Amino acid sequence: MGDFRKLRVWRAAHELMLEAHRVAMTLRGAHYLSLRSQIVRAAMSIPTNIVEGRAQKSETAFKRFLGHSMASTRELQYEMLAGRDTGAISEDDYQSVETKAIEVLKMLSGLIARLEVANAPARRADSEPAPPQ
Repeated sequence: MGDFRKLRVWRAAHELMLEAHRVAMTLRGAHYLSLRSQIVRAAMSIPTNIVEGRAQKSETAFKRFLGHSMASTRELQYEMLAGRDTGAISEDDYQSVETKAIEVLKMLSGLIARLEVANAPARRADSEPAPPQ
């Protein structure tokens, strides 16, 4: 379907992954191993699903992978929140990742909506509107 690097949403997701990875690497100690791993895994999944989806042969499959990216972004948001609320992650680091995550979610939602509109069956101009229910 095309080069994923040309997608603004992929570039934003890649920046989000880099920022989340930076924050995760500040978590030191065995007691943060699980949180660090989960943050990195979720953050990597966001742009990876965009890349995988872009390689699909249909826009329906692409949308499915974009949905996976959205779910991973939400997961990352929670892991960052949990890290902040347990004192493992600073408020500044939390806000930095959260701002980027919200931007990515908006972009993913917009792209999914555009794909849905583009693939919606065209309504005939002479058709009558559906009766109210």
